[in-house]
Amino acid sequence: METLLFAAPASLAPALVAGLFGLLIGSFLNVVIHRVPKMMQRESDNYVAHESGKELPHTERYNLMVPRSACPHCGHQIGAFENIPVLSWLALRGRCRKCKAPISPRYPAVELLTGLLSALLVWTFGSGVAGLATLLFAYLLIAMTFIDVDTQLLPDDLTFPLLWAGLLVNLDGTFVPLRDAVIGAAAGYLVLWAVYWLFKLVTGKEGMGYGDFKLLAALGAWLGWAMLPTIILLSSVVGALVGISLIVFAKRGRDKPIPFGPYLAAAGMIALLYGEQIGAVFQGYLA
Repeated sequence: METLLFAAPASLAPALVAGLFGLLIGSFLNVVIHRVPKMMQRESDNYVAHESGKELPHTERYNLMVPRSACPHCGHQIGAFENIPVLSWLALRGRCRKCKAPISPRYPAVELLTGLLSALLVWTFGSGVAGLATLLFAYLLIAMTFIDVDTQLLPDDLTFPLLWAGLLVNLDGTFVPLRDAVIGAAAGYLVLWAVYWLFKLVTGKEGMGYGDFKLLAALGAWLGWAMLPTIILLSSVVGALVGISLIVFAKRGRDKPIPFGPYLAAAGMIALLYGEQIGAVFQGYLA
């Protein structure tokens, strides 16, 4: 008698494996989200000190691997059994094992999001080159989303690898022809660059950062120029809904800036999964 696993669709087993793998990657992404902005700040501080002839303020090693993760409240180093995705947070009831300080629920949320997206992408695109490429796409977008939420920055160390990876993946037309990918990268950057300067000329204010230009360029490199209108429309709709919700329910001031990167990232993921269907709906509506 066949087991349920063998009776299920052939893509189920790889999707489940990808989901478990995604939980582990999600744990690492939490480190990326927390440390990359700090690494950037430390590098900036050292550069300013060096140019001023002063002693470097940061000389100890600090990267994605060193030092070991520790509780920010008491310095307790996180052991292996305290770092199991989702399960450790539940077992510890969301608190440090030593000092009982609360651990943000965002940590397991990022792990769950990464695991679920990993399973969905492999289920949809398979476990070949396309499926593995979409995992890289998702992981970089997740990291950039939460970094932008925390700091309103989209680091070049993440946007540029996403851009170049999109062009390399499409060398053989994995998602779109290379020509469409190159035009998509250029058009994605130039569209938001033009919007930025038009808004600045009219209002005298900066409506978005250069990181947003680079992120849309990267999405264009992955999905092609034809998907850019869909991505921009989706990001605008999602941004408007979230912004209005924050103002109404979270009492967020209208003058407080809201990062646009997370909406671009969400729109890029939706476009990757359902862009063709959404584009067909738009075309039918316009017709």
